[in-house]
Amino acid sequence: MKIRIHRTGDALHTVASDEKGNEVTLYLPESAGGAATGIRPMQMLIMGMGGCAAVDVLTILKKQRQQVTGFSIDIEAEREPGKEPSLWQTAHLVFIFSGKVDRAKAEHAVQLSMQKYCSVSETLRRAGASLSWEVRITD
Repeated sequence: MKIRIHRTGDALHTVASDEKGNEVTLYLPESAGGAATGIRPMQMLIMGMGGCAAVDVLTILKKQRQQVTGFSIDIEAEREPGKEPSLWQTAHLVFIFSGKVDRAKAEHAVQLSMQKYCSVSETLRRAGASLSWEVRITD
């Protein structure tokens, strides 16, 4: 993997790109002098966990012939207060499905992703974060 970070505009505004040209705008919070015009790097880590889990879960459920017509993940995460560096302490993910989805299969798919397949969640866990999740199925 190759990633490039380059500055654009002021000293605190950067863009990350991969070898295929996909880009993400990164910034620091306003409290640190940033302009709030992109994603903060620590937010990106939590988004990465959600994206990793989403791919796993949807792939597993597709193989099980579940008819997922809608899917989202809501994530609430907290960092260590008053520390530098401030690591992620907790993250709670709510996996929301619609369609003809068997609850037991959805719960098992989420468990497999979060405890076996998702490298980002394992990275966070090894860093000391406590991860929890739940499954909701809507009509």
